[in-house]
Amino acid sequence: MAQLRPLIIATRESALALWQAHHVRDRLMNLHPGLQVELLGMTTQGDQILDVTLNKIGGKGLFVKELELALLEGRADIAVHSLKDVPMTLPDGFALAAIGEREDPRDAFVSGKYHQLSELPPGAIVGTSSLRRESQLRARYPHLDIQPLRGNVNTRLRKLDEGLYDAIILAAAGLKRLGFADRIAALLEPEQSLPAAGQGALGIEIRADREDLLPLLAPLHHSETAACVRAEREVSRQLGGSCQVPLGAYAIIRNKHLYIRGFVARPSGAPYIQAEVSGSPDDPENLGKQLAQALREQGAEQIIASLG
Repeated sequence: MAQLRPLIIATRESALALWQAHHVRDRLMNLHPGLQVELLGMTTQGDQILDVTLNKIGGKGLFVKELELALLEGRADIAVHSLKDVPMTLPDGFALAAIGEREDPRDAFVSGKYHQLSELPPGAIVGTSSLRRESQLRARYPHLDIQPLRGNVNTRLRKLDEGLYDAIILAAAGLKRLGFADRIAALLEPEQSLPAAGQGALGIEIRADREDLLPLLAPLHHSETAACVRAEREVSRQLGGSCQVPLGAYAIIRNKHLYIRGFVARPSGAPYIQAEVSGSPDDPENLGKQLAQALREQGAEQIIASLG
């Protein structure tokens, strides 16, 4: 597919973000012979502030704002994101043009000393950057010492190797994409650690007026992943989910039904409420709304209000 100028992908410059952008670039060039694709690497505010947890500096939107500005100014055509980093409501003038097939959505337990969470002794230090993970750990393993952990994947692994933590919890997808699958001591099933909305999936963002890009990006869209992720993101959207709220939502499609589970908790792990609904995958947002309502009926809004 010949075009006058290269397609420009805006991306963060972390190793994982660059892997994701290269993955999308390579797929597009294979799908559309003759298409030239280049990367515009950017350092976002979320990448620059590493000594404070995300929930205290404005949340995951800090990872996408600079990329959206590049789209707005015409310096880039598309932006590639880890979908769990994308705010649940996009700013006016932007759209998610494609959602790629999901990698492993689970959280991963990484440790050089222990094989699984249940082996950790009282007082063992576990690092995580996520209130969602922290609340689930505290609810199930109150004897552990949960400490904040920021930085890219390489930095977090280095801090573990330096002995600052006994174990760390990371997204399995990032470890696998970067070739660190051998560092995973155990994969945490959703029953142990419910994933974040969109975890493991890639989102491709465009300016809403760039409909010319939709045919180009359509082959990258994975409809089953998209249905699951749309349901998950609707739960978070309905409940005002952000980095300040320990909230998880995870959907699967089985036997032509979409099953979605969710939880809301305080960072301390108590109270901790959860619910599950299922139905047709044809209207995933409706299932997300149903799950959010089921959580509300158990007191989700009171928990979230108490976090302000």
